Amino acid sequence: MAEDKYNLKNPAVKRILQEVKEMQSNPSDDFMSLPLEENIFEWQFAIRGPRDTEFEGGIYHGRIQLPAEYPFQPPSFMLLTPNGRFETQTKICLSISNHHPEHWQPSWSVRTALVALIAFMPTSPNGALGSLDYKKEERRTLAIKSREALPRFGTPERQKLIDEIHQYMLSKAPPVPQLSSPQGSDENPTNAEVLLQADMQNVGAADVQAPSDPTVGDRIAEEVHEAPANAEAPVNADPNHMGARVASEVARNPSNQPLQKPLTRVQKPGDDRLLTWAAIGLTIAILVLLLKKFIKSSGHDAVFMDRS
Repeated sequence: MAEDKYNLKNPAVKRILQEVKEMQSNPSDDFMSLPLEENIFEWQFAIRGPRDTEFEGGIYHGRIQLPAEYPFQPPSFMLLTPNGRFETQTKICLSISNHHPEHWQPSWSVRTALVALIAFMPTSPNGALGSLDYKKEERRTLAIKSREALPRFGTPERQKLIDEIHQYMLSKAPPVPQLSSPQGSDENPTNAEVLLQADMQNVGAADVQAPSDPTVGDRIAEEVHEAPANAEAPVNADPNHMGARVASEVARNPSNQPLQKPLTRVQKPGDDRLLTWAAIGLTIAILVLLLKKFIKSSGHDAVFMDRS
């Protein structure tokens, strides 16, 4: 990526370079995304299927197109891996995509959008543009295939980036989950679940080794290292943005600071009896006062009647 190819004073370029740098320095186990070396407005990405869903274990690749007005206008998204939730090679309709520019906020970023996209996968499609409603069994089968069948799309440079991102996602694969039937069902694990478990166990170290040659991500990282980090609209500047509300990465409590339990009153034996006697005493005192007042009032009336 030649520096003279882009105007570093352009707000969109500044913002994109900032996000590339942030993606490299703070990677996630659940997604990875990088721009093409020849065009930083086009990104490749891969997301991991959300846990405890029919997408678990899947690796889903896609393409992001950033507009020239980014981050003040939203990007468009396209899935390339068959998944049973979104159509492939079709711009999908989400509240974070260019189909709903009225919902987009400049403080959101590619990272925010990918976190939200993962959260959207197990939701009901409701007939949205580019959505599919496959059965869970079919989606599980596609999740198995997604680990080995990489999408073939675009130029050799784009394909190289897809391969690089896929290797990264495999290297960050979580431990094999204990697959079970859907909650509330007494059915035995399906064939797709058994195959998925076996597939994840068979991923060897040779499958996840990074290539020895410098990767596309390494070259981009080197070229944006000195890029200005102060974009016009800072990444995730708003603590209430979608990433925080919908599917933000939760900050974990430090291990050296145990959670404090709320202080509660410990009830001792006999407390109930003390309260009962106190209530009885208060009742007797009230009755005595009322009796005295009644006697005093009755005596006053008798004196008044004698005088008359």
